[in-house]
Amino acid sequence: MNVLEYAKGVEKLVGPMMVGKTHYLQTRLAKLPVFLQRKIVTSASAKAGKMPFVVEPYCTFLFYEIPEPARVEKFMPEGFVPAKSSVFAGDKEKYYGIVSMFRIHTSVFWGARAEYYLVAENTSTGLLSWVMMDYISDTISYDEAHGLKSPDCVGAVMTTTCEGDFVCEMRSLDGAKKVECTASLLGAKMRPLNQRLWIEGNTSIAYGRLAGEPDGDLFSLTFFPEEMAAALDVPLKDVAHYGVSSSRTGRFGAVLDRVVSFPFAQHMLSDSPGQQTSYGSEEALRAAVMGVDFKKIRTLGK
Repeated sequence: MNVLEYAKGVEKLVGPMMVGKTHYLQTRLAKLPVFLQRKIVTSASAKAGKMPFVVEPYCTFLFYEIPEPARVEKFMPEGFVPAKSSVFAGDKEKYYGIVSMFRIHTSVFWGARAEYYLVAENTSTGLLSWVMMDYISDTISYDEAHGLKSPDCVGAVMTTTCEGDFVCEMRSLDGAKKVECTASLLGAKMRPLNQRLWIEGNTSIAYGRLAGEPDGDLFSLTFFPEEMAAALDVPLKDVAHYGVSSSRTGRFGAVLDRVVSFPFAQHMLSDSPGQQTSYGSEEALRAAVMGVDFKKIRTLGK
């Protein structure tokens, strides 16, 4: 197994027609009580376990420095505390909030998402973790509190142009959440990433107290560590416009400090809802990836 074989294997698990059927099924299931939706999803997840998770090129992150980390402690699920980290290798460590903007295709949904995170440490494992505070999407989604959610925005823009610009414009239907960003990538340079943030963080993802699962339910992505080796460091002077708002986040006096963009697709397997994989080290993650047998995988949505 190598990176190319893994990428091809993940892509082959995604069937556009099956995704379409799942989108249609969601419109039916969304009419059921949330507890029944949870039961159905939990049953399907137990049988599948994994979901192919392809983040399309130019996934972009806004890193906001949080000057007063004590103000975000109350949003952490039990067992998590704010933690310092650097974005790129060798940079000064700071407390960060993150907004990620990306297009994705999986075996269950296909579309654009923007997600709000806080960087934390899992006190029981010592792993640096990404705590999801909120999200907005033009496609279906699922979380413990809301069940199978319909899109909460329409007319989302998430693209790049021939002039080298990354563009994101997303606004929720109720006006409570907004993510906007226009940035030129022409002056961006590839730099090595802080491996602890990007590898540990993506194998230890939790929901914050406002994002649906107050018990901090964890899930992991399974991927070749090389996916997180380096990314584009976008100069702040080349970010022509940005704006982020949420009724649940963004009130911490945070200041934009780093902008990161991945100029390639990232191929992963995600834990299905309710499932939890744990990797204590980069070596354990690599061993798991090397041991994947795509012929035996049953994915969520199939």
